[in-house]
Amino acid sequence: MAAIKLAIGIVGNILAQRAGYGIFRDEMYYLICGRHLAFGYVDQPPMVALQARLSEILFGYDHMWSLRLISGLAGAFKVFLTGALVWAMGGSRRAAALAMLGVTVAGVYLGTDSYLSMNSFEPVFWIPCALALIRIVQAESLPNPERVIRNWWIVLGVSAGLGLENKANEVFFLVAMLIALVLTPQRRVLASRWFGVAVAIMVALALPNLLWQIHYHWPTLEWLVGISKSNKDVKLPPLRFLLAQLMMLTPWTVVLWLSGVIWLLVSKTARPFRFLGVLYLVYLPMMMLLHAKDYYLAPVYPIYFAAGGVFRLPVGTKSIIRNVLAIAYAVLLIVGFFLTLPFSIPVLPPQKFVAWSKTMHFQPKDTENHDATILPQFYADRFGWHEMVEKVAAIYDALPPDERAVTGIYTGNYGEASAINLFGPKYGLPVAISGHQTYWLWGPHGYTGQEMIIINGSSLAEMNRYYASCVVAGQLDNPLSMPWEKKPVYLCHGRNATYAADWKDFKYYY
Repeated sequence: MAAIKLAIGIVGNILAQRAGYGIFRDEMYYLICGRHLAFGYVDQPPMVALQARLSEILFGYDHMWSLRLISGLAGAFKVFLTGALVWAMGGSRRAAALAMLGVTVAGVYLGTDSYLSMNSFEPVFWIPCALALIRIVQAESLPNPERVIRNWWIVLGVSAGLGLENKANEVFFLVAMLIALVLTPQRRVLASRWFGVAVAIMVALALPNLLWQIHYHWPTLEWLVGISKSNKDVKLPPLRFLLAQLMMLTPWTVVLWLSGVIWLLVSKTARPFRFLGVLYLVYLPMMMLLHAKDYYLAPVYPIYFAAGGVFRLPVGTKSIIRNVLAIAYAVLLIVGFFLTLPFSIPVLPPQKFVAWSKTMHFQPKDTENHDATILPQFYADRFGWHEMVEKVAAIYDALPPDERAVTGIYTGNYGEASAINLFGPKYGLPVAISGHQTYWLWGPHGYTGQEMIIINGSSLAEMNRYYASCVVAGQLDNPLSMPWEKKPVYLCHGRNATYAADWKDFKYYY
């Protein structure tokens, strides 16, 4: 099942590239972060940059399937871990197969595992925490449980610590898990001295990023607060948030994972694992209250797919009806996979995707507010980058040699800056700077503003307030790109104050 999951990602990315989809905005940013390895970044811990650096060294970034292979492997391992959860809960092979099939075809996992990001790795760190707690609870009935309990607490500590170096979202998962344990009889496992050891391991592994945050005055916290106060993200009310959970996992998987939640909460057989059911009741409203993006819950669902597999196909079942229903449901999941795959991985060319959306009467909902687009944001952010770099290069090459020597490039967001820094060297372009996210920490790169090519979305009148002269030298207008990537390219001379003098005013953390 894990191999099938990996194959879907590889083939899907090959088809997507042939359909005209390029590198995703965030992937370019992660690749540039990977060239500036550190213990942290404004908007993510260090692990995704390390993943990006390793991918670039091994495979480069010209082929999407290989650029995204490590994330694809993480997605495959998630499927494997789902099967391990079923085993730990006492499920059969058929139960494991059904649970792993559900995780394989769920839309959100097809999407998050198909591009280079930290999202594909979240379940890889979350699931072992749940698995470890299951084994710790089960070990209490063994004659000599100490060694087993010790080993699984160490697994939990290592997994949780690495997860914190992957994405900050794990903090909320761990808090919710702790609350769930306290609210159930399984709270007794917290009395173990090995719980303290696990916490110590977790803190030690997360410490490098914590020290980085302290050194740079908590930029990630500032970024999160800035987003919460802005109108950038779509804030869903509770009922729409619940509906979003159904849609992101694809509606027909609800029978599987929701039955898992119910089984964990009410079944006598599941009593040792009750805390995992309570976990969902804690974590779901927590994310609602925080106005989190709907997919922030995605890493926790393999637990409930696994429980749903156990509930539907218990050990030793001989019921022909149950087996027939399970096979019929598996067929439904597979058919649904083929119908909805284009909404998770862009295997159809843009025009065919639009037509398929109309045929299916479904338009994916974006998690950020923006003007209308032809494609959903997850797809639109793969268009326009090469054209932008080519236009900037044409402006740069048209300058006299003495002007080129002192000309820099400034962009309004990390996607534009990363595209220029990734693809620009083959055109001879200088390094682009920006005030967005971690680019602000990297500074103005010695540019004074004497002569700059600027892409920032400001009007010409606004630009002339800061420079002696600005002219529109080009226009970005790819119809498939996001609205904020359709704007003029300015050539400006003689900034009133140097970038170094005003750099604090350029900071833009969301």
